[in-house]
Amino acid sequence: MPPFSVEVEKGRLRLFAKAIGELDPIYSDETAALAAGFRSLPVPPTFLFCLEMERPDAYDWCEELNVPLARVLHGEQAFTYYGVAYAGDLLTFSSEIVDIYDKKNGTLEFIVRKNTITNQQNEQIAEFDSTLVIRPKSELTTQ
Repeated sequence: MPPFSVEVEKGRLRLFAKAIGELDPIYSDETAALAAGFRSLPVPPTFLFCLEMERPDAYDWCEELNVPLARVLHGEQAFTYYGVAYAGDLLTFSSEIVDIYDKKNGTLEFIVRKNTITNQQNEQIAEFDSTLVIRPKSELTTQ
């Protein structure tokens, strides 16, 4: 998939921290973040997944693979962090499909994507793998 870049905004970081119930002020108060040694508000864990969803046409690759979105479930995600991203950073997401497999004799299909995130200095910030589950067509019919 083509890479894309997105700027990390302070307001969105504050809203995310509030939404997940994060009470540590380093995620919402820039003065507290600076006092703790950060250069701005740090990006909370898992916020990178939210930013990745801002990819233009986030699921167009599903259409290319003929995967019907109505049958897609979020399976799992796993993060590996190499550095800290901050408010004001311009993060670039590079994504590739690294595995496609099935279980239950093809009834369930899985697509695994690896995402690599770098900042404006081309420093690797993180990687995360996300797995989508393609559930089978429903056996139910309308009568």
